[in-house]
Amino acid sequence: MYASAKNMVGRRPKVFARFNDRRDAGRRLAENLKRDIAPDGIYVLGLPRGGLPVADEVAIALDAPLDVLVVRKIGAPFNPELAVGAVASGGITVYNETILSLLGLTEADMQSSLEQEHAELERRERVYRGDRPFPSLEGKTVIIVDDGIATGATMQAAVDAVRAMQPARLVVAVPTAAEDSVARLKRSADEVVALSTPEPYIAVGAWYEHFSQLKDSEVIEILEAAAERQVRQDG
Repeated sequence: MYASAKNMVGRRPKVFARFNDRRDAGRRLAENLKRDIAPDGIYVLGLPRGGLPVADEVAIALDAPLDVLVVRKIGAPFNPELAVGAVASGGITVYNETILSLLGLTEADMQSSLEQEHAELERRERVYRGDRPFPSLEGKTVIIVDDGIATGATMQAAVDAVRAMQPARLVVAVPTAAEDSVARLKRSADEVVALSTPEPYIAVGAWYEHFSQLKDSEVIEILEAAAERQVRQDG
């Protein structure tokens, strides 16, 4: 029922099941990754907020450290849910030029939204990370996890931010994604794993039975539990 996007060239499953929730999706994603990725030198990064429960299941299955990479989408002026770009930790800003063109917008038109998202990114960095430094990713296999990919702008910003940290291998892993976004991301990531690429895509939440919004407190709870696991493993 589910297949890695790298194995889907030339064929398309007729039926795509929906995931029960993000934890269910994370466990299914982890099963796929365990077959393809060597267990040594892995670091898992979850995109908040919705990507953290998925990433947590992946990190548990792979016995890997988990951390958060803050990325904020830049929404269209008339529809904030439609991502035309994104900002990520490290000063990375990415725009989807195709969507901007279709909407008749320029990057200058997005300046107000860009400033708002920068402010929110900095707030979340303080809340989630506090004084804790970002981990060193140089030479590691980094798996960036989210609950899904629609336009791909948010994940592209994440990929660009992590690539600047010189990982040995960069893998994008999601339960569900739009097929054209997977194709674009494969140009910059070393591998893209998507269990389900239904068309028409509609939205990420359409492929989950339960898709409630997470709170900052839930993200912090996941990160604290992951840190405790790592201390036990290191011990």
